Amino acid sequence: MSSLIEQATQRLEQLRQAGASMPELAGAHPSEAPASSPGTHPTPAPAHFGNTPQREAEAPPSPPQSPAHHPASKRVELDFSALAAQGFLTPNAGRSHIADQYRVIKRPLIKNAMGKGAATLNHANLIMVTSALPGEGKSFTSLNLALSIAAEMDNTVMLVDADVARPSVLRMLGLPQGPGLLDVLEDSVDMASVMLRTNIDKLTLLPSGTPHPRATELLASDAMSHLLDDMANRYPDRIIIFDSPPLLLTTESRVLASHMGQIVVVVQAERTPQSAVLQALSAIESCPLKMMLLNQSSNNAMGGYGYGYGYGYGYANEAPKS
Repeated sequence: MSSLIEQATQRLEQLRQAGASMPELAGAHPSEAPASSPGTHPTPAPAHFGNTPQREAEAPPSPPQSPAHHPASKRVELDFSALAAQGFLTPNAGRSHIADQYRVIKRPLIKNAMGKGAATLNHANLIMVTSALPGEGKSFTSLNLALSIAAEMDNTVMLVDADVARPSVLRMLGLPQGPGLLDVLEDSVDMASVMLRTNIDKLTLLPSGTPHPRATELLASDAMSHLLDDMANRYPDRIIIFDSPPLLLTTESRVLASHMGQIVVVVQAERTPQSAVLQALSAIESCPLKMMLLNQSSNNAMGGYGYGYGYGYGYANEAPKS
């Protein structure tokens, strides 16, 4: 047997010297080829045809992430007890008069946002909540409106603190300030990295971000236009609420209004002069749909609450209803 092996080895060497191409074990260095023991035969490696290399099985592509579960977003925990103590709506709370009022307020807004209203609106799912003057309850309304929409079965909601001069959304929620909208517009961060997921599954927050001396210019920039287009169109079920500055206090809200599909103007009952309301409405003439919301109106049938809401809305070419 040994003489036969030696003869075969010598013959292979002669063929190699003559220039014949001899196959080797696939994947093994010549010096690492396993030796055959007497009476055994080496196991041939799988054959490769042509020049096509073997590839490992590719992993299936990851499914697209929903806005409430983006892997780069930070998660925050809202204190429901503290929110309820401040008069905010919370998940699984019992039925209340204020909850019913917000159901009435949100219904036309959602209908318009989903393209089921009387007219087709551009950026209909972008809703700005503002007021003529400070202290009329716009931020309270913005947050409660977002919390109410988050209870919907078919919609998600993002609340954007666009009051960049005096942000209050995170403060009301008991959360620390951090990077947000202005940082995204400066192109210093990605929006997904500053969005805040909450323990309310369908509610996401976007803080106002780092204060900037040219905040108005950032809000009026092409970057803002592109960002709003992306926000409006990325998720068809998402409604985005912007808590914006008062219309008569800064210019930021007027810039934002030009991009919105719907605007809610909060008016404090028995406090805001009619002239201020009319001046505020004239500043947002370009928005096709405006809703007037009367905050803290007295009503003896409030069921224990010391405030209420009156509301009305109309298209830009109509006089707003009282």
